Amino acid sequence: MKTAFTLLLLMAAILAGPAALGAPLGAGDTIRISVYGSPDLALETRVAENGRISYPLVGDVDVGGLEPAAAERKIANLLSARGFVKQAQVNLLVSTMQSQQISVLGNVLRPGRYPMEGRRSVLDVLALAGGITLDGGDIATVVSTSGGHSVTQQINIPDMMRNADLSRNVELNGSDVVYVERAPRFYIYGEVQRPGVYRLERNMTVVQALSSGGGLSARGTERGMRIKRRDGAGVLQDVTARQDDVLMPDDVVYVKESLF
Repeated sequence: MKTAFTLLLLMAAILAGPAALGAPLGAGDTIRISVYGSPDLALETRVAENGRISYPLVGDVDVGGLEPAAAERKIANLLSARGFVKQAQVNLLVSTMQSQQISVLGNVLRPGRYPMEGRRSVLDVLALAGGITLDGGDIATVVSTSGGHSVTQQINIPDMMRNADLSRNVELNGSDVVYVERAPRFYIYGEVQRPGVYRLERNMTVVQALSSGGGLSARGTERGMRIKRRDGAGVLQDVTARQDDVLMPDDVVYVKESLF
């Protein structure tokens, strides 16, 4: 019987996800506590601002900063030490981990902070934030902090979906930040129908850029087109543009007026 109960606890912990397994409890977290063989000791409660909960028979218990497994042991020891339950077997599950939140920032519909509720992946939190806006880029940057050090991962969302490679859909931890940059852009001006700034698509060529700008005006010519581009050192370069040249972010395409 004890072995079956232990397996049940393990399965419940796995289903609860990393937040329940390892993240420390904090103010605002909602937890469910049960004691094997003592249904009257079942409790769902919220961790107070001071990190404490009020539990039947034992009173206030400081669980703030404890991992769920440590909080289980603490409550079990209190019940056993005071003679209420012999060899108490306590199960603590996290319903809502309000103290552990993920920030979703940048070009998403609803930027903000979202609580860890079980397992959360990059795609999960992007969906919670309403998805990427039309101005958003393809890359989601994940910033994680561990041991005082920050680690950055960049995930190309379209590539991941196109290749069905969900191994890149990393699971997140509390305090992680997911940031979606603005999509890269290019500028086109001169003798085109619609000069302006446009989204730069992958491997976009000069002739495709002309199409985005509505094509040549009545006085425009494809001869002598120029691209103004900054090199790695930030120095502005002025180069001749060929139709099949691939544009880079922030390129400026200039279309000249025909002399004839």
